[in-house]
Amino acid sequence: MIPNLLVRRAALQIIKIFREQNATDSKTARTIDELGLRPLSLMQRMTRRRDYKPHALNALMQAEIIKTTEDGRLYLSEERLADSGLHKSTSPYR
Repeated sequence: MIPNLLVRRAALQIIKIFREQNATDSKTARTIDELGLRPLSLMQRMTRRRDYKPHALNALMQAEIIKTTEDGRLYLSEERLADSGLHKSTSPYR
């Protein structure tokens, strides 16, 4: 149960990152490096707490809330987010 809560929290953080970077359509899409969401290396994972953002990013991509352009850049689909119900717990003031 706790990992699910941590993945959900990470998903909300990812949504906030996309909004702050204005990556909300295919024209303003950003690379994973520009968004700061590159998975940690093995050494970094050994010395830090577990990062749930990669799991949350994959879940958001599977739900098509995060979409990919042909050249591999990512953007947030506000329409899919609204349909998902996850938006109810996302506040621009967080």
